[in-house]
Amino acid sequence: MKKILSLISIALLIVLSACGAPNPQKAGGTAKAGKDGEKSITIAGNGGVIEKTIRDVIAPKFKKETGITVNFIPGLSGEILSKVELQKNAPQIDIAIFVPTDVQRANDKGLIDKIDESNAPNMSHVDPKFVAVEGAGAPIFGLAIAPAYNTKSFKEKGLKPIESWNDLASGQYEGKTAFVDITNDWGFNTLNALAMANGGGTDNVEPGIKKAKELAGYSTTFYKNSTQVMPALQQGAADVTVMGSYAIGDLAVQGVPLKMVVPKEGVPVQAFSGTLVKNTPHEKEALEFLNYVVSDESQALIAEQGFYPVVKGVEFPEKYQESIGLKDTDKTYKPDFAAFAKIRAEWSDRWTKEVVPEIGKKLK
Repeated sequence: MKKILSLISIALLIVLSACGAPNPQKAGGTAKAGKDGEKSITIAGNGGVIEKTIRDVIAPKFKKETGITVNFIPGLSGEILSKVELQKNAPQIDIAIFVPTDVQRANDKGLIDKIDESNAPNMSHVDPKFVAVEGAGAPIFGLAIAPAYNTKSFKEKGLKPIESWNDLASGQYEGKTAFVDITNDWGFNTLNALAMANGGGTDNVEPGIKKAKELAGYSTTFYKNSTQVMPALQQGAADVTVMGSYAIGDLAVQGVPLKMVVPKEGVPVQAFSGTLVKNTPHEKEALEFLNYVVSDESQALIAEQGFYPVVKGVEFPEKYQESIGLKDTDKTYKPDFAAFAKIRAEWSDRWTKEVVPEIGKKLK
């Protein structure tokens, strides 16, 4: 009897071993098939226009051509970076879309893999000015970060045109401004631009902090993100802002009389970039998507949503030219994103301690 029980126990152990967890899929392997053999990838990126563009415009066409379903997780760039880092031993995100500074940070932390012409051939057509970090991401959504103003309000009030970044720190706007906090990429670039406009830069933020204090003094608040800024401009609570060009263009086509300004010191031109998360089990499909979004066809579709095409030869739509079109004579520059990544924590700390307390102090 004991012998029979032993044989039964051994048989049960063999069955249980066979039913254990499956072997993990090797990084770079084929995407696991879902129902009816469907393949899918997961992308994390900013919500709003970017999410809408991928979900409603790019993903359906990509699936039609490749059979691969795109799942999208909305979030802020910094939040996505934290998720990727937490999941680095078992990635749940295949492609992370970051602002340039976070591309640099993700690359420095070893969280993303290489993307270049060798594994995404369409990268050979990408304009270098949109590449945040060489070989570390595919630029997808081109933009400038620039001041903008309500043309109707300025005309009615007889306000002078904005010619310099320094003009933003002015009492003539009567607190009707919508500037974002430094935790947002728009705010960080604003501080850098103010530093540059006053003889400083990434190696010397002092002139920028001084001018930012004035900016705060004439402001009622600093907004946290675009979802707060855009309603303020739509409802007439603000006449002046600094935003990504795509957001300005989006409001303009909705009927808000908003126009981008390129100050004499210039504006930073950059792009949200798609990065390949290291050890993703869906590397082949993720690379297929990244190659797809930097094609001429995809960039033409993305430009229709108000983003500057990142590949040469794709026309920017006429409907956006008046509000956010860049002329050949406009001064632009590519920020030093490696330096941004190093100084971000220090600048953010100083902004919080020195600039934020000055909010509203100069308003009547």
